[in-house]
Amino acid sequence: MGLLVDSFWRAAVYCLRPRVILLSMVPLLLIGVLGGALGYFYWDGAVRGMRTLLESSALLATLWGWLHAWGIGDATAVMAPLLVILAATPVLVMISLLAVALLTTPALVTLVAQRRFPHLERKQGGSFWASAMWSLGSTLLALIALVVSVPLWLVPPLVLVLPPLIWGWLSYRVMAFDALAEHASKEERREILRSHRARLLGIGVLTGYLGAAPSLVWASGVVFAAAFFILVPLAIWIYTLVFAFSSLWFAHYCLAALERLRSEGRAPSPPAASGGGQAALAIAATPDAPPGTFISEHKLP
Repeated sequence: MGLLVDSFWRAAVYCLRPRVILLSMVPLLLIGVLGGALGYFYWDGAVRGMRTLLESSALLATLWGWLHAWGIGDATAVMAPLLVILAATPVLVMISLLAVALLTTPALVTLVAQRRFPHLERKQGGSFWASAMWSLGSTLLALIALVVSVPLWLVPPLVLVLPPLIWGWLSYRVMAFDALAEHASKEERREILRSHRARLLGIGVLTGYLGAAPSLVWASGVVFAAAFFILVPLAIWIYTLVFAFSSLWFAHYCLAALERLRSEGRAPSPPAASGGGQAALAIAATPDAPPGTFISEHKLP
């Protein structure tokens, strides 16, 4: 628990550094460029397609008729853009996490290692491509879990549990791997992920709940349509800042756990060499020597 609390407050302090704030804006800029490009080429077509889908739905026909009777004209013209934006939101958030994992997390891990663990040996247990594939695979699994679990969100208690739990699992998988990729060997990484699994998953779940907090800003953007294009980028930036805090928390925790693992001598040791030419002491007793006297050191065949 001491390691958990210590790594938490260190990560919080690091978030105040200008370098960390700047790094948290890099994914936001990438998402802004990507969102702008997609909107420029596909916005009109997506809105038309969503509006056609709403108007052709037999289940919603009664709702549109009821709204028209109450004096609300073309409700689909208002609902279609909002639904397109809401549908694109999970994709943008996933891309944000991938951008943080691939761009921001390695820089933050390097920052923590240089300032706090400069003498920690780097065993290069995970390459860049291994980290990228691990992050991509974990993100796809989390996206599938989110889509599959959407019907369960209608149950009031589960909507407060399932999304943060999925986000926590994803953060634990991606950020713990990246935090240990450069410094730990494969055996050390597996040992830490095994022995600290519960605490690392707890960090992921807590940061998952922190990641749900910007949804209030996002909801404000939906309600106050005039400020939508200000509040929504602000919410995405808060998401990326929470991801940066998560990366720092995992980096401080995992590197401290690695340092402790090595200092305690519990790191996986290489197998002992075998074969000819191995040096050993031959212990023998002569008639004139006391028992246990070392006579000579020679090479065993």
